[in-house]
Amino acid sequence: MEKDIDPQETAEWLESLEAVRRAAGPERAEYLLKRLAMSSRYINTVPTSEEPGYPGDLELEERIAAYDRWNAAAMITRGSRLGLGGHLATYASAAWLYEVGFNHFFHGGHDQVYFQGHASPGIYARAFLEGRLTEGQLDLFRREPEGGLPSYPHPRSMRGFWQFPTVSMGLGPLNAIYQARFNRYLHNRGIKDTSLSHVWAFLGDGEMDEPESTAAITLAAREGLDNLTFVINCNLQRLDGPVRGNTRIVQELEGVFRGAGWHVVKALWGAEWDGLLGSDELVSRLGEMPDGQFQTFATSTGAYIRQHLFHGLDVPYSDEDLRRIVGGSRAGHEPRKVHAAYRRALDHHGAPTVILVQTVKGGTLGAGVEARNANHQMKKLTQDEFRALRDRLGLPVPDEALDADLPPYLHPGPDSPEVRYVAERRRALGGPIPSRTVSHQPLPAPAERPFQSLEKGSKQPVATTMAFVRLVKDLMKEPETGRRWVPIVPDEARTFGMESLFPTAKIYSPLGQRYESVDRDLLLSYQEAVDGQLLIEGITEAGSMASFTAAASSYATHGEAMIPFYIFYSMFGWQRTGDQMWALADQLGRGFLIGATAGRTTMTGEGLQHADGHSQLLASANPACLAYDPAFGYEVAEIVREGLRRMYGPDGEDVFYYLTLYNEPLPQPAMPEGVREGILKGIYRYSSGGGQAHLLASGTAIHWALAAQRLLQEEHGVGVDVWSVTSWSEVRRDAMTSTGVPYLRQALAGTEGPVIAVSDWMRAVPDQISPWIDRPWTSLGTDGFGLSGTRESVREHFGVDPRSIADAVLKSVKETGRR
Repeated sequence: MEKDIDPQETAEWLESLEAVRRAAGPERAEYLLKRLAMSSRYINTVPTSEEPGYPGDLELEERIAAYDRWNAAAMITRGSRLGLGGHLATYASAAWLYEVGFNHFFHGGHDQVYFQGHASPGIYARAFLEGRLTEGQLDLFRREPEGGLPSYPHPRSMRGFWQFPTVSMGLGPLNAIYQARFNRYLHNRGIKDTSLSHVWAFLGDGEMDEPESTAAITLAAREGLDNLTFVINCNLQRLDGPVRGNTRIVQELEGVFRGAGWHVVKALWGAEWDGLLGSDELVSRLGEMPDGQFQTFATSTGAYIRQHLFHGLDVPYSDEDLRRIVGGSRAGHEPRKVHAAYRRALDHHGAPTVILVQTVKGGTLGAGVEARNANHQMKKLTQDEFRALRDRLGLPVPDEALDADLPPYLHPGPDSPEVRYVAERRRALGGPIPSRTVSHQPLPAPAERPFQSLEKGSKQPVATTMAFVRLVKDLMKEPETGRRWVPIVPDEARTFGMESLFPTAKIYSPLGQRYESVDRDLLLSYQEAVDGQLLIEGITEAGSMASFTAAASSYATHGEAMIPFYIFYSMFGWQRTGDQMWALADQLGRGFLIGATAGRTTMTGEGLQHADGHSQLLASANPACLAYDPAFGYEVAEIVREGLRRMYGPDGEDVFYYLTLYNEPLPQPAMPEGVREGILKGIYRYSSGGGQAHLLASGTAIHWALAAQRLLQEEHGVGVDVWSVTSWSEVRRDAMTSTGVPYLRQALAGTEGPVIAVSDWMRAVPDQISPWIDRPWTSLGTDGFGLSGTRESVREHFGVDPRSIADAVLKSVKETGRR
């Protein structure tokens, strides 16, 4: 309210609060105010009297929803004969949440929708009704080797259909927030007008226990992302029981989101509750009742409900009425209620909205499924249950059609009113959803000058992290592609030498910079701007990864190819957010992941939880990831150049790159002649020294190998060759997939002598290529936990220092009799 409509009442309240403050202290007064702010009545935000007119043909939409419910259940039941399973109950509870969206809200041209993973059968059923999927495809649900449909939303498995992978619960809500934020980023930077784009995220109340689900809700409120709506299906059940058996999940979520600054819309009760909710006493009871007890009411008789819920109240309803109302009348099962909630969400400006909508899990599937703890594990309906479902939905299915072992699919025909209606609604809303359309627009290759700078080498010692940052800084100046780079940093931009980007690229903030920076007098001061290019996310690797995913898939979601690089500290990438990196691969994201301060021994003094000796191994397991461990600046340049070509050139491959870079300033030689192919393939001979043995090294370890090479020659007269292995995993992939002679054997052809591999990673990393080495093999590495110390002492501890490497070479040479 802009003005006080009752100053006297206000004065009385202030006087009472002041009395509390004097008697019990300011903390007590603050507590009372917070309780008041966080509490609201356990009723619908939009009462029936304020619902807007429904814009569609409800009779037709109910028939459409009935077909979708039936076909989703039939698809899962038919697949269960092969033991494939599926999830019946989730879509059954959420059907109207999607149907209302499909018919009236989801814009195919510019919206992004994160579908709840376990509801995928219903989304397939809707696509079948629209004519986008065939009966044969439905029958191959969960049978991908035969060309069938993936179990959940998987863009890589179904490239023209799904946009986002969501079934790794918690990642959907997190990614949705950062997608909405990235939409604003594109708009504010003038790359694309996304003012009409809206992000919808459909979630389960049980999913909200995942820490990622609420990890970024303050960001959404802080940046005023009113282009974002969460729809949380509160059926009060998780996979095997109540979400909050002893408390209340709706009130809990309302408090969490309202406290974070979100607009909260509750859609809880169906229209039949209107005659009951005039009782303040009943509303109070509902708001205090544990969810576990209310779930019991949903499966109980009217007499039980009257005795335990309505005791002492004058209720002019029969026991059967009470059983029906309490058991199944939920806002989420009524299109008018859902539409009113969605409309209220979209009409709100200045903050994101969460809709808390109550449903019955397994709704319409019958008493054996509805609101039962075990319904998530129910994979089929019996013939009798299908007959009951047919009668409940009013579908034209003769009894004899249900006498067979498998229930039939139902389709009213391509010229039926139902199909014509869904086609018209989707045309009016800009096309089908879900849909993933890629109109590949290759980016022009950058100029040679930025790469040539690194290829020339450096007289001064330079860390490979700094070499990469210098390269990208130059690439960001390119006239055609420079603005498409999206630098992403959790917090430590200065650690990675990126402060030089502050004055020119600036740090993105939709609020601009409303303060004078404490370092404003410095040349490289902290500078924020509405059109800033850098995304400095704070201390959140999960948020940074979500930003990276949004930018990495912008070529598909927006038709705008962006070039993100996410630079993170040591192991706080694959170890901390590996699940998101797999989801990135599923979403066909493209960009550069940069593991800076890499390796187990390069960070002096950091110790066990920082020293990374295994991320290259984790990355090697991801089929979409090209993992490199470059030793020199020129290797970084060639890998980045090739990455730009492969991901953003004419072919536009669905891969992403992972580079491990080091914070150790070391000499950066000029690029030798004829090594480019070897750099990209993963191995080349860097230094010839006699060939009595061969030292294979990656990353910073090549400097230890070169020192060992000199030591062996000077002290023992043993001449060894040093090879740079830029990617152990790419060498392995080539060897596994090659139909001819693997590149590794081509590179080593004509050489003899034992092979000794060394890296700043655990030995399992170089051991990936050992099956293709046809001579004595030794690997050295940093197995075990990291520890604090100087670089020299830690390397000696792990046995990867030059002296230890030389000893390993001497032992191997002696055993093979080559001295």
